[in-house]
Amino acid sequence: MGGMEHEAALRERLVEMLRSGDAHVGLDAALEDLPPEQRGARPPGQPHTVWRLLEHLRIAQWDILEFSRGPDHVSPPWPDGYWPDGDAPASDAQWDEARERYERDLDAFCALLRDPASDLFLAFPWGSGQTLLREALVLADHQAYHVGQIVLLRQLLGSWR
Repeated sequence: MGGMEHEAALRERLVEMLRSGDAHVGLDAALEDLPPEQRGARPPGQPHTVWRLLEHLRIAQWDILEFSRGPDHVSPPWPDGYWPDGDAPASDAQWDEARERYERDLDAFCALLRDPASDLFLAFPWGSGQTLLREALVLADHQAYHVGQIVLLRQLLGSWR
């Protein structure tokens, strides 16, 4: 395998890592069959709800995607801009929209990774040394961490398989 083949393999490996969860449960599996009344339930001693974690994952992923796309993006204020205001979605529609937006942004980030014109290793001119490879790894790590929290919440709520 030459350099181009290695890079193509790396790109696909990154996409697989973001899509499947690999050794970890992915977001879709973590949310599968979640009773709607548990979306905003906060078990005793826990700082988050499933809704708060889903929205946090969505907002952070959107921020990473838009940052990776170009210099005009302005990130939300840290940390409050990365979390929703309430513990529960206002409606089923809001829940569905958050999941759809998460998937749409994940699709867009994976398309960016697969695009040979997107340099994985070159630092973004608008950043402080970040590369597309770094952003993909940060995104995967962030996903794994918070999806693990969702699984824990579901275990505490008694709705985990």
